[in-house]
Amino acid sequence: MTLQVLAYIPSPPQGVWHIGPFPLRAYALCIILGIVVAIWWGERRWRDRGGQQGAILDVAMFAVPFGLVGGRLYHVATDWQKYFGPDGDPKAALEIWNGGLGIWGAVLLGGVGAWIGCRVYRIPLPALGDAIAPPILLAQAIGRLGNYFNQELYGRTTDLPWGLEIYFRYDDNLKPDAMNGVSNGVVDKVVHPTFLYELIWNVLIVVLLVQLDKRYRIGHGRLFALYVAGYSFGRFFVELMRDDEATKLAGIRINSFTSAIVFLAAIAYFVFATKGREAPEQLQPSTERRPWPWQIGALRAAGASSAGSDTVVLEKDSAEADGATATDKVETESSETTDTVQKDTADPATSTDADVSTDSDETTTASKKVADPDKS
Repeated sequence: MTLQVLAYIPSPPQGVWHIGPFPLRAYALCIILGIVVAIWWGERRWRDRGGQQGAILDVAMFAVPFGLVGGRLYHVATDWQKYFGPDGDPKAALEIWNGGLGIWGAVLLGGVGAWIGCRVYRIPLPALGDAIAPPILLAQAIGRLGNYFNQELYGRTTDLPWGLEIYFRYDDNLKPDAMNGVSNGVVDKVVHPTFLYELIWNVLIVVLLVQLDKRYRIGHGRLFALYVAGYSFGRFFVELMRDDEATKLAGIRINSFTSAIVFLAAIAYFVFATKGREAPEQLQPSTERRPWPWQIGALRAAGASSAGSDTVVLEKDSAEADGATATDKVETESSETTDTVQKDTADPATSTDADVSTDSDETTTASKKVADPDKS
């Protein structure tokens, strides 16, 4: 007996709407919505951990543009044949609104932007990563809805009840246009809804991260590492289900290799990083101005030069001090010699006066004896 599937998951008839001459793309709206939710929730988590309100938004001004550029660069690099192959269109590499963001590039370059923002505002990057980890993963789940509207990143064909219907889409000239066209209701194929698998997995990991963070008070970047590890684990298996064109190594999609490597790196960081969570006062902006990496060499050289100058000055001051001491000693000895000479010069006069006085007394006594012999 064959089980007749009554209904599969339908795809949206289109992913682009036009307001006059301006296109309104569901993919872009999902990305923007994910960013807004991540910043809003990230601010709440950062404040609850003891950080200042507004810090997440400040850092996001650096992280989001870097992340978008990194995501696009990774996508173009790993699917380069779509843009630079024999039938590729190099100009399409810049058309980010048509979809195509690699999460690994977004996380890597977005992390660089976050690091810059944290340096500018003097807040600890690992602690900020822990606060923003669940919101980022929720933003990724929301962003997967954009793939749904674009009818992209789906899996192999299937007859499972939750299979996703992929429709034929056509533009205004009735030419096939799966990305920007409108469906005529005719089903092309039924596939695994890998966007939905990843969306559900992401939400489950978000819930797990929040619960683990509440129970064990995870900090020092270890919760962010768990986010990366959890997402990588699920992404590895989702990649094995996909059937769209992709760069492969040894017959395996390159994203599967990337997921495995990133997973191992995240687990290693989680194991060896500092345990516990930062104190609230450690999340406050530092009053110490730390140098940028490219300034360290110059500062070290300047420090060495300053130390050398201080040594010369100290030696000079020491020499001057020694000279002054020697001069004082000579002056002291000269003064003592002068006093001694003056004393010696004055003593003979004093001695002569004493002798004269003594002789005079003796003469007076002798005269008295002559004048009064009886008393003698």
